[in-house]
Amino acid sequence: MVNLTRIYTRTGDDGTTSLGDFSRTSKNDPRLHAYADANEANAAIGIAVACGELPEEVVATLRRVQNELFDVGADLSTPLRRSYEYPPLRVEQPWIDDLEADCDHYLGQVEKLRSFILPGGTAGSAHLHLATTVTRRAERAAWAAVEAHGVEPGGEGEARGLGGVNVLTAKYLNRLSDLLFILARVANKPIGGDILWQPGGGRVEKPERRHKA
Repeated sequence: MVNLTRIYTRTGDDGTTSLGDFSRTSKNDPRLHAYADANEANAAIGIAVACGELPEEVVATLRRVQNELFDVGADLSTPLRRSYEYPPLRVEQPWIDDLEADCDHYLGQVEKLRSFILPGGTAGSAHLHLATTVTRRAERAAWAAVEAHGVEPGGEGEARGLGGVNVLTAKYLNRLSDLLFILARVANKPIGGDILWQPGGGRVEKPERRHKA
């Protein structure tokens, strides 16, 4: 049960914040960047669902993903420790397997990709492309947190919130970015498909420029 009676606490006015295990760390801790980016990705997906007129099947998939992203953030905010009084929720391999199955399922609904594509088309597709880029940033931030804190419990550093980071969070975000890209393509099916990239910005070279060259 979550019971939020106050939104501001003033406890972070010294540049620190509480992690999921109530230890405190700097707001510049790489893991904070990671779970903040995961939260931003969740918000971008929420916009896509709200205004995208997406197929019901896609909406159902995205709603599941939104719940999972909350769990990803909770995982990233809780350092790995050797033991817990109450074991926290962790991202597990089956979550990643489900994303891969989703990728395969929805990829079968779109044509093979033979060109780079531009973000845009329908509102749903545009917002899902944005969610893709934010999720890729979240993945990079998660890998930075892994590099900073490792993937094992933090030994003597545990008392200062320096436990490791669950590497499956970064892998989950990687697969999610793939899925969101595919779903952005699915969202453009009603307008006939993707907006293709045109090399050179789509410019048509004028004859006099060719002669001068």
